[in-house]
Amino acid sequence: QVQLVESGGGLVQAGGSLRLSCAASGRTFSSSAMGWFRQASGKEREFVAAIRWGGGSTYYADSVKGRFTISRDNAKNEVYLQMNNLKPEDTAVYYCAQRNGIVVRTTPAEYDYWGQGTQVTVSS
Repeated sequence: QVQLVESGGGLVQAGGSLRLSCAASGRTFSSSAMGWFRQASGKEREFVAAIRWGGGSTYYADSVKGRFTISRDNAKNEVYLQMNNLKPEDTAVYYCAQRNGIVVRTTPAEYDYWGQGTQVTVSS
């Protein structure tokens, strides 16, 4: 079975940066797409960013475009989310997810595996 473990969350002041990591195990990723989602208290889980293992094409939600960068290391089976210029509204639990297929999707229901999440809190 696929296992996903996020790390790198924490407390940071507005304008600061954090780098989240997602370590994947249990399979290869040549036919998979990886994504980052977040869920703030009282809100629905929302798409943040995604990347294809095959081509490296990236996709971002409008709310994070220009501030966040998703990347991957195929040899290590890891994906990353570099978050710069953080804002209080970025506060949420961030989840790493994987779907079986190379086509990138932006809805949580279309992803097959999920990590436990890592808390990101941005203070004013």
